[in-house]
Amino acid sequence: MKNFKNVTILNHPLINHKIAILRSADTKTKDFREIVGEITTLLTYEAFKDVPTHEVEVQTPLEKCKQQMVVENSVAVIPVLRAGLGMVAGVHTLFPTAKVGHIGMYRDEETLVPHEYYCKLPEGVENMRAIVLDPMLATGGSAAAAIDLLKKRGCKDIRQMSIIAAPEGVETLATAHPDVKIFVAVLDRCLNENGYILPGLGDAGDRLFGTK
Repeated sequence: MKNFKNVTILNHPLINHKIAILRSADTKTKDFREIVGEITTLLTYEAFKDVPTHEVEVQTPLEKCKQQMVVENSVAVIPVLRAGLGMVAGVHTLFPTAKVGHIGMYRDEETLVPHEYYCKLPEGVENMRAIVLDPMLATGGSAAAAIDLLKKRGCKDIRQMSIIAAPEGVETLATAHPDVKIFVAVLDRCLNENGYILPGLGDAGDRLFGTK
């Protein structure tokens, strides 16, 4: 895979430890959901490090001081349904005031082409940093389509957060949207003939919600 300036692969020991648990077929739904949230929180720390801030004056027990705070209503997280929903709580752990929108995409099992079926975004999202949440970045088609949709709605500051990605998906998304910063916890080996990530962790939506 090429080196893209807009791609950050965290590859952190704590994340890798949690990824090992996620991958296991023996990990139950409750534990899977909790660990997805924990990894998302670690991703959020990195992806939110340059969110818009402003200076305020704070009265401490000893004196007044100047301090930076995040600008209100400056960030919206946009989970791609349905698996992206599993990442929202992890963002809210660090940033509980982030607005939440939703984009529904499904992938045609034969063509692998994504199709939109739902979109509900916060009012004023075009003036916010919009962060797309999807735990698996496989072909990159759904992520690219979701970002296309956000750009059509006027969004200019967009990020992508994923837990596991395939090189093919990263390259597709980074090439289609070079202005979008992409944050990935772990980069896997490749896609199989059905467009699933290897070694991956199976279907993230099914494992998050206990469905098949």
